Amino acid sequence: MEAILLKTGTDDVFLSEFPDPVINNPTDVKLKVLQVGICGTDREEACGGRADAPAGEKNLIIGHEMIGQVLEVGKEVKDFKKGDYAVFTVRRGCGKCEACKVEVYDMCYTGDYKERGIKSLHGFQSTYVVDDQKYLIKVPESIHDIAVLTEPTTVVEKAIDESCKIQVNRLPAHKNHRDWLRGKTALIAGLGPIGLLGAVVLRLHGCNVLGLDIVDENSARPQILKELGGTYLNSKEHSMESIQKQHPQIDLILEAAGIPKLDFDLVQTLGINGIYVLTGVPGDGPPLQVNGASVMKQLVLKNQVIFGSVNASFSHFKMAVDDLENGLKKWPNTLPKIISHRIPHKDFKKVLAKHTSDEIKVVIDWEK
Repeated sequence: MEAILLKTGTDDVFLSEFPDPVINNPTDVKLKVLQVGICGTDREEACGGRADAPAGEKNLIIGHEMIGQVLEVGKEVKDFKKGDYAVFTVRRGCGKCEACKVEVYDMCYTGDYKERGIKSLHGFQSTYVVDDQKYLIKVPESIHDIAVLTEPTTVVEKAIDESCKIQVNRLPAHKNHRDWLRGKTALIAGLGPIGLLGAVVLRLHGCNVLGLDIVDENSARPQILKELGGTYLNSKEHSMESIQKQHPQIDLILEAAGIPKLDFDLVQTLGINGIYVLTGVPGDGPPLQVNGASVMKQLVLKNQVIFGSVNASFSHFKMAVDDLENGLKKWPNTLPKIISHRIPHKDFKKVLAKHTSDEIKVVIDWEK
């Protein structure tokens, strides 16, 4: 088969022949890869950043956002058959800590987990992939052409899910924790694919959404937000003070920018009893001065919560598939716009090295 390989620790990324994966266990499933998304992690890897090849190997097949179609199943597989559309999860647990022992791998205590296409396991930028059925989620045929968005959607599913659970436990007004969102106001910082997918999930659950970015209001990302029913705020035109004045009760901040100064400045816009979840991972930068006394005083006096969220559990993949299906029904002409570029796999170098100004989500097409 063909695969996109990275010589780890370098910027050497290349298309090469690679041995076909085979079914070795009765619970294995083999997929024909259809599409694989490109994200910031892939670009970081391709610049010599964090990436670990499997033990004893120098190269890593990259890619962790995927959709495929079942080709073959092991003899004990009952829930998948040839022709099904499906998505593999990314993280594999350490097998030692209390979280991984109950298969909540995204909360691993040891850090000894592995991740497809990132850490010690080959990824999905290849013709075929094989893994155990317990890491596989079935995808309805109706959404197979946007289901490559499943993994990035899980990032916001987890962030929003945990925010709701925290809020319902301390503000117990709803039996279903996601009902807490209905009628609330959320601010999304950063309208890349994560931010826009967050807007999809929040709007589906009845939340009023404000989207903050620096791009022109008439460009693609703000227009998608508006079509979803959100309100766009250009940070070049709106100060934190003006946002707080115009929207005094922001109940949830979903951070998807990874810009430290902005992220700390946003604290002042959070409303009483509000919750702020960070998903962006910033690069190294100069020290940042923060008015610690002001931040601490606000958090205490307004009963506020700030926490970070990374990766996702199997349950969040199921939530993502459900919300993508419902989102496509509600916004059939809008949701597909989040995928701005579809590139044949042989042309991957055109998009891996750089981020174009009109890009939202780039997808590598393995069917072409």
